[in-house]
Amino acid sequence: MQQYILHNDEFVTSNQPILSAGNRGFKYGDGLFETMRMCDGRLQFAAQHADRLHAGMKALKMDGSTLLDEYFLKQKTAELCKKNKLKENVRFRLSVYRAGEGLYTPDINKSGYLLEASPLADDHYEFNKKGLIIDVYDELTKPVNKLSNYKTSNSLLYVMAGLYKKQHRLDDAFILNQHGFLCESISSNIFVVYDRKVYTPALSEGCVAGVMRNVVMNMAKLNDIEVIEAQINPEILKAAEEVFVTNAVSGIRWVMGYGRKRYFNEITKMLSLKLNRL
Repeated sequence: MQQYILHNDEFVTSNQPILSAGNRGFKYGDGLFETMRMCDGRLQFAAQHADRLHAGMKALKMDGSTLLDEYFLKQKTAELCKKNKLKENVRFRLSVYRAGEGLYTPDINKSGYLLEASPLADDHYEFNKKGLIIDVYDELTKPVNKLSNYKTSNSLLYVMAGLYKKQHRLDDAFILNQHGFLCESISSNIFVVYDRKVYTPALSEGCVAGVMRNVVMNMAKLNDIEVIEAQINPEILKAAEEVFVTNAVSGIRWVMGYGRKRYFNEITKMLSLKLNRL
């Protein structure tokens, strides 16, 4: 069946070229993106995605952020689902790029967008029965700056970490910041359970300000679980009781092993159950 994408309010077949050689997202990584999930026909955490998108576009000095609000996200994802005859459980990627010409210095700050959709099998955030095997990727580190908390189009660090994961037959790889502390994984935020407290890298450590990260932190606090945002030495992975990762599409995923270390999943599983009740 022919699938469509939505490019600047126009439906285009997914195999049709739409970007010119001068597209700034292609040439310079001049843009950012959001990955979102629809469960049972409802776009999850739309307001939080819209807030992060607005803040990211403002940080990149891109025009049009006020137009890409919660209503826009709900409306356009629903339109694309209808066009593609997708059911109620869908993964979306919204890419926003700076339109116009120019070399490193843009001529204008107008923005364009591209929305993609793909079906998901599950109608909920499925807890992985088989825990992830991870390692720390330290060949490249993530710089800490005012763009670190957003999902920018400049993603070579994650590509290289993904190649490391594939080479070493891992399920995920943890990325360090420029100071050698835990930052995030290839596509998720990191949480570590130690002494029955939940730790996660603070935003000042350079991690993406994950929508699911925020949801899980609030959920843990509501269930009287202490959550501490901190600077985390990767050595804690050798002593932690549990480790899990979170993102907007997969929800919460349990990490089973790091080297010879094996983890439990008691708190992780409880939080996953709470998430699906939201």
